[in-house]
Amino acid sequence: MFVLRQSKSILPFLARLCLVSTFLEDGVRMWFQWNEQRDYMNVSWGCGWFLATLFVVFNLFGQIGGSIMVLTRFKVDYACGMLFFIVILQTVAYSILWDLQFLLRNLSLVGALLLLLAESRVEGKSLFAGLPSLDDNKPRNYLQLTGRVLLVFMFITVLRLELSFIQVIQNIVASGLMVLVTIGYKTKLSALVLVLWLMCLNCYLNAWWSIPSYKPMRDFLKYDFFQTLSVIGGLLMVVSLGPGGVSMDEQKKRW
Repeated sequence: MFVLRQSKSILPFLARLCLVSTFLEDGVRMWFQWNEQRDYMNVSWGCGWFLATLFVVFNLFGQIGGSIMVLTRFKVDYACGMLFFIVILQTVAYSILWDLQFLLRNLSLVGALLLLLAESRVEGKSLFAGLPSLDDNKPRNYLQLTGRVLLVFMFITVLRLELSFIQVIQNIVASGLMVLVTIGYKTKLSALVLVLWLMCLNCYLNAWWSIPSYKPMRDFLKYDFFQTLSVIGGLLMVVSLGPGGVSMDEQKKRW
């Protein structure tokens, strides 16, 4: 907990930076792979050159612009709305709905965005901290609850059904931590441990920098790496904000 207190000033920015990293990376990729992305959309959907180009332009500027707005805390709610729409758009456009692993990862990304939206509501409330309120924190609390639940889907995709002793212990411990984050018990500590575990797994499983640039696998691993980094950002947001009102930690304070 000493570490958390000392990092309180930089943790929110670090969480936001990690969270938007996948959008920044994908926006930059749209620029460098402009023709490939446009041709893929045109061939896959038969939508024509104009609509395919419009898709690439919207993803490029929407993701980079939305990420900059998040990092500068400018109209964060609008930025989150735009990034939400892009996640949904890409889920449909790239047929992610039919790939369970990609779908679960995208749901985790939505959870991270919900936590970011909850943080913006905290900032908005702090401007009127001296005024009385009538339990108007409920939307923020439910945003945090939904965000926590959706974040867990990322860990489902990295659990391995192997019978080795180490893997079984790892699955049991990770599953326990996921449950603790979901129900909001010892939330900050559990989320911090999951951050460390997921960072190690991410660097081990998605080491895209070790793959030559001409191999397609490099792009797949790079995509997974930054999407996982965004979920890490969501967990860091949990560490920074806490679990919210709908959690066992909050209920313990009332007992």
